[in-house]
Amino acid sequence: MRIVGIDCGTERTGFGVIESDGRSHRLIEAGVIRTKPAYPLEFRLAQIARELRSVLVQYAPHIMSVEEVFYAVNAKSALKLAHVRGVALLLAAEAGLPVSEYSPLEVKISVVGYGRAEKQQVEMMVQSLLGIDRQFKSYDATDALAVAICHAARMNYQQAVGAES
Repeated sequence: MRIVGIDCGTERTGFGVIESDGRSHRLIEAGVIRTKPAYPLEFRLAQIARELRSVLVQYAPHIMSVEEVFYAVNAKSALKLAHVRGVALLLAAEAGLPVSEYSPLEVKISVVGYGRAEKQQVEMMVQSLLGIDRQFKSYDATDALAVAICHAARMNYQQAVGAES
């Protein structure tokens, strides 16, 4: 199954595409959509939409996994993050993709085994699970891959539990 993970942000939105059977994962592509903070939010959202739509067309995932909005100290930042999530969810709906949503805690536990893992720990585990030594230019790409891997692990668990029932 091909999974695209999305780590939403108004300045940097990470995406990661993997192929997975739930146990082994293969990197297809990962990157970051960068916007200019000086631009109005609506233009930044339009840029994110264009570039994410291109990712969906180019890599044809079967499902989208998105990180849930976490409770930020700054409510204004959380609202901007929610706008980007809305763009991602709309694109998934337009493409007919099912969406899975995971909290940052769920993603870290699934990938690292520890819910308070640091960005560097997440990156190391993502590299290990994908069997790569590639360094990404931004933790946003790594986080997006972690969201995709989290979904693959959940999918594998659900299949295993379903097979036992």
